Amino acid sequence: MSEPESNPPVRTVASTQSEMTEIILPNDTNTLGNLLGGRLMHFIDLTGAMAAYRHSRTHVVTAAMDHIDFIRPVHLGDLLTLKSSVNRAFSTSMEVGVKVWAENTRTGTVAHVASAYLVFVASDEHGRLTRVPELKPETPDEIRRYHDALRRRQHREAEQARRKQEKLAASALEESKA
Repeated sequence: MSEPESNPPVRTVASTQSEMTEIILPNDTNTLGNLLGGRLMHFIDLTGAMAAYRHSRTHVVTAAMDHIDFIRPVHLGDLLTLKSSVNRAFSTSMEVGVKVWAENTRTGTVAHVASAYLVFVASDEHGRLTRVPELKPETPDEIRRYHDALRRRQHREAEQARRKQEKLAASALEESKA
């Protein structure tokens, strides 16, 4: 790990907000004319990375897509708008929330179509982890998302520990059979 700044600056959630708009073209869709889930995940990853870059001001790498809800289909010709912001910053990682809307270009109807949480880690130009600034939530919604992000992190860590124990138990079982 590279030597972090002794007091990295504190950033606000508002300073991390990012937005991206895409038009859904034939090459983005499946045979039903709906946006491919993997393509939507790509757009979510890009928009999330923009918020993480704005917060950390260094290289970021996607560590996890913690949760994604596909709420309704996005159709060929729709305008897709993605908005992201950092929910919480830890030592070298950040949780970013992304919310996605689709606009029917003929009717003007806008619908919430997806939401996701991603975890990004910050690194220097050599790929070594680097500290990120603290995040200061200001509004009630930002404060709620800040606390929720810690709960999701604790859940991820508990699940990771459970999988590690399961793997160790499976290895021990394999060794006892040999």
